[in-house]
Amino acid sequence: MEEAAKRYLEKKENEFDIETVPRRLFEVLVSQGYHLHLIEPGRIICSLTVPTRLLKGDNSLHGGATATMVDLIGSAVLYTHGVPASGVSVEINISYLDSAYAGGN
Repeated sequence: MEEAAKRYLEKKENEFDIETVPRRLFEVLVSQGYHLHLIEPGRIICSLTVPTRLLKGDNSLHGGATATMVDLIGSAVLYTHGVPASGVSVEINISYLDSAYAGGN
């Protein structure tokens, strides 16, 4: 089950063909560069050094990029429980405590 979550999160850019790139564009932009540290049932721990492509005007991480990561990784947790598909998020609640800046993790 952990392997299914890992495969879902470690998709590489070249695994997307021209038909799926527009639909999965944000996943491709956001999911490149994070490091998986732990995958176990109901829990995934990872980190990301903030890349410049995800910055907004003040050089901090864009909130939409954060929400996309939360959605992707949260969906991958379902795979750790043996759920065969990640489904669709209908509600995500994120509290932004401080900004993340380029090069920071």
